[in-house]
Amino acid sequence: MAVPAADGASGRRRCRALDGPNQATRRHERLKGEHVNHSEIVSFLWGVADLIRDTFKRGKYQDIILPLTVLRRLDCVLADTKQKVLERQGQLKGKGLEDLDAQLRLASGFAFYNTSRYDFEKLLADAPHLAANLRNYIAGFSSNMREVLEKFDFDNTISKLDEAGLLFQVLERFKNVDLHPDRIDNPTMGTIFEELIRKFNEALNENPGEHFTPRDVVHLMVDLMLAGDSDRIRRKGIVCTVCDPCCGSGGMLMIAKEHITAGLRRNGDLLRPAINPDAEIHLFGQEVNPETWAVSKSDLFMKDPTGRDADNIAYGSVLSNDRHAGRSFDYLIANPPYGKDWKRDEDAVRAEHERGASGRFAPGLPRISDGQLLFLLHMLAHAKEPKEGGSRIAIIMNSSPLFTGDAGSGESEIRRFILEHDLLEALIALPEQLFCNTGIATYIWVVTNRKAPARKGTVQLVDATSFWLPMRKSLGDKRREIPPEKAQDIVTLLAGFKDGETRRVAKGGTEEEVVVSRIFPATHFGFRKITVERPLRLNFQASAERIARFEEEKGFQALAQSKKKGAAGAEEQAEGRELQAAIRALLHGLPGTLFTDRNEFEEALDAAVRRAGLRLPAPARKAILSALSEHDETAAICRDKDGNPEPDPELRDTESVPLPAGDDPADAEGVPASVRAFFDRDVTPHVPDAWIDTTKRDPRDGRVGLIGYEINFNRYFYRYTPPRPLEEIEADIRAIEKDIVRMLAEVTGTAKV
Repeated sequence: MAVPAADGASGRRRCRALDGPNQATRRHERLKGEHVNHSEIVSFLWGVADLIRDTFKRGKYQDIILPLTVLRRLDCVLADTKQKVLERQGQLKGKGLEDLDAQLRLASGFAFYNTSRYDFEKLLADAPHLAANLRNYIAGFSSNMREVLEKFDFDNTISKLDEAGLLFQVLERFKNVDLHPDRIDNPTMGTIFEELIRKFNEALNENPGEHFTPRDVVHLMVDLMLAGDSDRIRRKGIVCTVCDPCCGSGGMLMIAKEHITAGLRRNGDLLRPAINPDAEIHLFGQEVNPETWAVSKSDLFMKDPTGRDADNIAYGSVLSNDRHAGRSFDYLIANPPYGKDWKRDEDAVRAEHERGASGRFAPGLPRISDGQLLFLLHMLAHAKEPKEGGSRIAIIMNSSPLFTGDAGSGESEIRRFILEHDLLEALIALPEQLFCNTGIATYIWVVTNRKAPARKGTVQLVDATSFWLPMRKSLGDKRREIPPEKAQDIVTLLAGFKDGETRRVAKGGTEEEVVVSRIFPATHFGFRKITVERPLRLNFQASAERIARFEEEKGFQALAQSKKKGAAGAEEQAEGRELQAAIRALLHGLPGTLFTDRNEFEEALDAAVRRAGLRLPAPARKAILSALSEHDETAAICRDKDGNPEPDPELRDTESVPLPAGDDPADAEGVPASVRAFFDRDVTPHVPDAWIDTTKRDPRDGRVGLIGYEINFNRYFYRYTPPRPLEEIEADIRAIEKDIVRMLAEVTGTAKV
């Protein structure tokens, strides 16, 4: 039997009522009880697939399950005040008031309401008119909630379900789950929505990481974002703004608010009290997926009676249409999609980049195949100025933004902007297998423009890859989680700000003391990339082999080609073939001497051309010099018309010179002192004829060499493990061989008894 409603409210009873004469299954009854976790509810709702799988493809499940879950939640949330709203509407109807919205909101107790006489129970009581009545029910919501529901395009789904004879069964299934706030609190409901979205994307083989961030990761991100700000948040009358530019179902925003005003809970137990229960937290976000946006907005409407937070969740692509332009926020948090291109936003993004400092993307543009760093630039553009209190940012990305892109590339220039403006506070490497859709390595970037004085000019790296516990039951690729105690240890490492701090972690079945925190100056990750040239040295010879190479040169073959048509083209081609024959004869007439000086060979060639009375086209002359030459370190240096050595493209090399921590004055040629010292120390002793190409300069500081930044995170925590002794390895091999012999004997029946 279902547990009866504890409060006795009529609306509450409606949310828990049984189906009349058709007794629900034990599982249905269970979902009406008081002890149900979110996994059971998700499984029950997902079970609707059993009803619709013969009519709808897997990719269409979310078109049914997601909007009906939202509707059922709304139905249960409004149940207690539904009658009050209808009565108030009746009282006000004949009084000539144009706008009843404020009064009806007041009656409902929320920022939305429903004026239809229907709820889920009454809808099912009139089965013959179910489709029409359901549309009437949806139309009865206030305009702000109808805007949300329209994003589901549910009207078309109603028609399909009705035509297939499934509408009653599906709606009945949803009526059998009690989503009243008394049983399913707001955090749990948020988890239900996120779990459903994850399952939908898994069914479509899509990337659920675009929408779903595991709660353990979110809690850690929020803690890192708020780290060190407790005193600030505890101030009386504090108002804080939090923004997530790719908010998905809104989980990060809601957890951030909970950490501040309600504390950290796990399985109903309070693990950490609220920072400031009286703090006024305003949430902002933007989401590009219409269904996910609708979930986020509807969920926030139910959690905030004022509707303020829900009104701040904008729809659309944040890269091409910033719906919060001109606003700045105290805190920003995000998990942008990994490795997703930004082609659909390309025109708008490039146009904003061209605007320079007045746009969000002035520092640079990453390669079009991965837009993660664009989201970080967007967040920085919405940070408050330091004089206004500044901002703190937590963003999680994969490893690509740490090092992808050479000096001068968009990615490197973005890293350069962040590090040279001293915005990166810390990087935290997370364990693998944390996400449901991927096991790749991920990193939390903690970015702020109001660093503590001790942190200025530095970056802290935290290796938290061992801070995890195995899950009792995996969720897709998620096999590990970061429990609260380990998350707290990560935050403690950040707060401690100690270089070389260690922890005992499990390594290969044993515990080892390993370094988990490193601190470096921001310049440590920078370098100046210079181009090192060596002189071109060639020998020349009119040998049969080299003349044969000349025949393959485009400059020679083009002589017998023509773009003209008809007789004129044929005549030009004939003249070209005659010239080819003359050049061929000329080359065969040259002495077979090996020239080690280009000037001497060119003099011999020019003399032969004059004797032959030929007019040698420039492309053909270039082809001769190319085909008849070979690299020769003993040959004379090839020089240009001004007498300067010509560089050899095949010997060209680059060197990355670390940026010094202090001043780096440049000489008259624009070569920084650090570069000159590096070159004299590490290059000249080995290749004395090499020189630095001084024409390649950084566009920002004008000095020789391109400045780049990269963070090779693993390098700073690598520990060399020596190989095992050969004797030990050989012993293992012999033991394996014995096992193989024994197993073969057992299979063949020759094993000794």
